Amino acid sequence: METSGGLRRWFEERFDFAPLREFLDHKVVPVHSATPLYYLGGITLFLFFIQECTGLLLLLYYRPTPDEAFESVKYISTRVPFGWLIRSIHSWSANLMVFTAFLHMFSTYFLRAYRKPRELTWMTGVVLLGLVLCFGFSGYLLPWNTLAFFATKVGTEVAGSMPGIGHYLLLVLRGGEEVTGATLTRFFAFHVAILPAALLLFLGLHLLLIQQLGMSMPLKVERELEQRGEKPRVLRFFPNFFLRELMAWYAGLAVLGVLAALYPWDLGTRADPFASAPAGIRPEWYFLAQFQTLKMIPGSVLGLNGELLGVFAFSAAGLFWFVVPLLDRPSRESRYSIVFPAIGVFAVAYLVTFSILGYVK
Repeated sequence: METSGGLRRWFEERFDFAPLREFLDHKVVPVHSATPLYYLGGITLFLFFIQECTGLLLLLYYRPTPDEAFESVKYISTRVPFGWLIRSIHSWSANLMVFTAFLHMFSTYFLRAYRKPRELTWMTGVVLLGLVLCFGFSGYLLPWNTLAFFATKVGTEVAGSMPGIGHYLLLVLRGGEEVTGATLTRFFAFHVAILPAALLLFLGLHLLLIQQLGMSMPLKVERELEQRGEKPRVLRFFPNFFLRELMAWYAGLAVLGVLAALYPWDLGTRADPFASAPAGIRPEWYFLAQFQTLKMIPGSVLGLNGELLGVFAFSAAGLFWFVVPLLDRPSRESRYSIVFPAIGVFAVAYLVTFSILGYVK
């Protein structure tokens, strides 16, 4: 005890912990029926940290060249002690991170937590979700297996069909006209350098905005409290909410451990650029709804290119989702509108339905 007390005094003489204590003493979290939804953001952040740790371990053995990429991943999975587990944890945590990020986004949307003054908090969150999806897309190619190779070829072709900038975007992504070793090198650079830097920048801004503006309460709860003339119930962030968040992390870690141990991530076969695409090829589940939609759109719609029309529709939907706070401005005094909640229900129904169709068809 004396040693620990001396160590604490040594740090306190050199660092001013007063601002941190002030922050922890005054930061609170609103308590209401939807409070458990606040854990989703923390779980997503926790899974990102797992991605960082396991990714750094994989980098010790991975080699980003067409001749060595597949063999290096195979070596990790078969020869490195617990390498198969680290790789499996990395892959499963990536998928779980995307899943919890979607849950966090839709819970925020349905709570209408994007309303004034938290518009920028929502917008930075949408950018973060886009970066998370880019992580999944860029990391998918790195093992250089057959499914990843042809899925990347299809995905970059879709990006290349965008009007105006499509061809240039395809060249940037592929490093040429075709998916080659240059594509693998670029995707590796995106995955381990460019995307992490961008994500940390927007994550820092997102967390800063949350700290500055606090956590939003559901509009219905705010109205009820105002009618009764009551103050909202709150929970101290530290240690009360933090310990509950920690339990959510433990639960997420347990789910991740079970999936990684019982269902190791399959490596597949080495990519052969000269082979034909295997039957039934499809992207990862988080891109499956869009992929299935493009498959179902006719080649020509009212004289317009069907694929181009689909890409334009997805771009418009993404822009709409980004600027939702500027379009929907609910307040405690205004009447409750069901338009934007209905749009959210439609978005969830679309993603679920077309993802299932993508697996069935």
